[in-house]
Amino acid sequence: MQFTSQIVERAVESLSSFPGIGKRTALRLVMYLLKRPEIEVADMAHALIRLKTELHLCKECGTVSDHELCEICINPSRDKTQICVVEDFSDLMAIEATAQFKGVYHVIGGLISPMDGVGPSDLNIETLPHRVMDQGVQEVILALSATVEGDTTMYYIAKKLTSTTAKVSNIARGISVGGEIEYVDEITLGRSLLQRTEYSVNS
Repeated sequence: MQFTSQIVERAVESLSSFPGIGKRTALRLVMYLLKRPEIEVADMAHALIRLKTELHLCKECGTVSDHELCEICINPSRDKTQICVVEDFSDLMAIEATAQFKGVYHVIGGLISPMDGVGPSDLNIETLPHRVMDQGVQEVILALSATVEGDTTMYYIAKKLTSTTAKVSNIARGISVGGEIEYVDEITLGRSLLQRTEYSVNS
């Protein structure tokens, strides 16, 4: 792709580094931005910078937050006796969209994947048993993707929780094997939460 401007070329290169964005799509986005008012583009750039400079990870559950504690963790109407374990923020948002879960979350930040060099120590797992015991949690729901990595991570977490009295369950497999939580439709995901089953490390 031949460019007549190095500034445009650099912008296209930057946008095409996003997942799922090729050079042609990136060029269309750049052309769109060129037609927008300068203040609008400046606001967009400022919003992106704030992602790296002002965003926090919630000290309680590990999700992204504007403050030290997220809005869900400080909400007095949430059921603190239930914790739903999810891979990342996008999965949390997908479950929230179902309006079927009224508990709180624990975001582990990925899945155990030895092939990718990701082990348990790279994830937010070690704080979970302490949180369960300290807060009197009665049920931990494992809402992880139906993949080999998801199953490995669920097994590891369930083993870590055997020293607690909390029931460990996982969402029903209305989600296809290999499917990722964030891409599942709200109705299927909501039903999977309602029809969850107890998770056994011996199964």
